[in-house]
Amino acid sequence: MNNIPKLNYESDSTFAPIPPAEQGIQTITAQPFVKISDEFEQLEGLCFDRDGNLYLVGVFSGSVFKVDMETKEVSVAYKAPEGYAPAALKIHKDGRHFLACLGNFKDTGCVIAFQPDGSNMEVIVGPEKGFLVDDLVFDSDGGFYFTDFKGYSCQPDGGIYYVSPDYKTITPVLKNMAVANGIALSTDEKAIWVTEMSNNRLHFIEVEDDRTTIPAFGTSVPYYFTGFDGPDSICIDGDDNLYVAMYQQGRCMVFNKGGYPIGQVLIPGREEGKFMRSTHPMLRPETDELYICSNDYTNGGGSWIFVARGFGEAHKSYQFK
Repeated sequence: MNNIPKLNYESDSTFAPIPPAEQGIQTITAQPFVKISDEFEQLEGLCFDRDGNLYLVGVFSGSVFKVDMETKEVSVAYKAPEGYAPAALKIHKDGRHFLACLGNFKDTGCVIAFQPDGSNMEVIVGPEKGFLVDDLVFDSDGGFYFTDFKGYSCQPDGGIYYVSPDYKTITPVLKNMAVANGIALSTDEKAIWVTEMSNNRLHFIEVEDDRTTIPAFGTSVPYYFTGFDGPDSICIDGDDNLYVAMYQQGRCMVFNKGGYPIGQVLIPGREEGKFMRSTHPMLRPETDELYICSNDYTNGGGSWIFVARGFGEAHKSYQFK
């Protein structure tokens, strides 16, 4: 019986091996930048302000962290109210922080706004609306799109919504998505990129000048991901390349503006099953420095931000003008 064919583990046989179709794309490994916490923090929402400071959130602690990029000093700028579970932070052109919050992780998500010191809280999208707000992105008019993080793979209850600049109108853009997660605008603001986590899909959605109407044949799914838990938060660079953090895979994939994979950044330690919870990428303004947050969950490595260099420099959006 010794001649029976046998399957053998190869060198890349970790919990989350790189799929064969993605092993041939350009691959680099990030390096540690700064530890945010010795303990587990579900880090999310990297966002730079106009002074070059980096902010991010801890989903379960409600902490809004501030990182001085020169000294690497980490502080807690303020905390969201208990039970709000902030999942993303974006900075409005008026300087306010907008937090996308998951609430009870069922139907009490919301969007709240603060001054950078945590004062003057304002409710923009209330928890009574029934959304599960995971991420948002502003347009140059001051309105924003957000993802509704609801659903299951066979129960697509989530979607994408647009909030008008006066915050009075919430308009559905695309429904029937299974856990809509990361969202980004193309540099010309004529298209939306969205990750659908539970169905492992990358969506490209064209929108007309009214910000909400999708033209005929204006949607596509340029990429299907492999493994779980799948695609998380996203960002673009000035060349319209898209960076997608892969949750539970310890890496960030990069796509060109046509939706083709052109590169990936690995988190160090992933081959040992560490720092697999890569959640959010963001480029530092006026540089090609790509920052990615992740945590080691229960393995004792803490919660970190890692850095590598992307293809292009950060998109010069209105936020930094």
